[in-house]
Amino acid sequence: MSSTRKPLVIGLALAVLAACGLVTVRALDEDGIRVTAWFDRAIGIYAGSDLRVLGVRVGEVESVEPRGTRVRVALRLDEDVRVPADARALVVAPSIVADRYVQLSPAYSGGPTLDDGAELPASRNRTPVEIDQLYASITDLGEALGPEGANAAGALTELLDTGAKNLKGNGAAIGTSIDRFGKAAKTLDGSSDDLFASLGRLQSFTTMLKEKDTEVRTAQERLDEVVGHFAENKDDLAGALKELGRALAQVKTFIKDNRGELKKNVDRLVPLTQTLVDQRASLAEALDVAPLAAGNLVNAYDETTRTVHGRANLNEISMGGPLLPLPVAGGSATGSTPTTPAEEDR
Repeated sequence: MSSTRKPLVIGLALAVLAACGLVTVRALDEDGIRVTAWFDRAIGIYAGSDLRVLGVRVGEVESVEPRGTRVRVALRLDEDVRVPADARALVVAPSIVADRYVQLSPAYSGGPTLDDGAELPASRNRTPVEIDQLYASITDLGEALGPEGANAAGALTELLDTGAKNLKGNGAAIGTSIDRFGKAAKTLDGSSDDLFASLGRLQSFTTMLKEKDTEVRTAQERLDEVVGHFAENKDDLAGALKELGRALAQVKTFIKDNRGELKKNVDRLVPLTQTLVDQRASLAEALDVAPLAAGNLVNAYDETTRTVHGRANLNEISMGGPLLPLPVAGGSATGSTPTTPAEEDR
């Protein structure tokens, strides 16, 4: 073997070994999870395109097959990668000219995982808007607003002119408004829990008003009647309020002129009120006994002789007891049960 052929043979041998190594790695890497994703279109996706999660390659696209109005994309996930069971597939275009790839979102953070053989429906998956679709939309918008559309009579031109005149010289004010709106949005974002709680309470309140529609309507009608009555008698009401104002003014003047005497009278009432407070138990007992005493007095009165009959408790007098008021007929000094006129006759 010549010296020129020896490097060629070595190179071919290394190439064969490298190919065998790639085949071996490929064979070992065949294990994993197979997932089918359906798309309305899959432009720029081919067999061998990357399958990523958060931009990190976790597998590849095995095949892309048109099936009627949809496209079936077979995906293979690496064996040690876990994806949420509710994940969706997104076709990502990093730029206009870069290769596209399929990304599964969201990243796994716990819970059930995507099983082998799972299918992701087209309603869940998303594809980017194509540049020609964007151009077509802009073209349609321009035609709709053009001289053959909304601006056929110059309406759009007049609108732009009017807007320009209204906005002229108000740039600073508009900038301040936008800045304040941003601060307000930031405040609302920090108080989202309180905001939603308030909205929940407002919803409960409106629901209650809906359920009590008849009562609310009745209350509104009565309020209308009251307001109408006041409206019909506004002159009398105004006069009454005017007189009330005068009376209050006179009371104010009286209090101001006699403040010293009023204070003295209030000071003099303090001992009396304190005495009433201290003797409230006796007053309560007297108020309870007074009706009975009055009834006994009426029963003891003799209309014929115009006298009040009664008797004394001589035993208490002979025993040196305290002299008690003479009981009237129907009662005794010891507080025994009152007697009736019939019992006295006996």
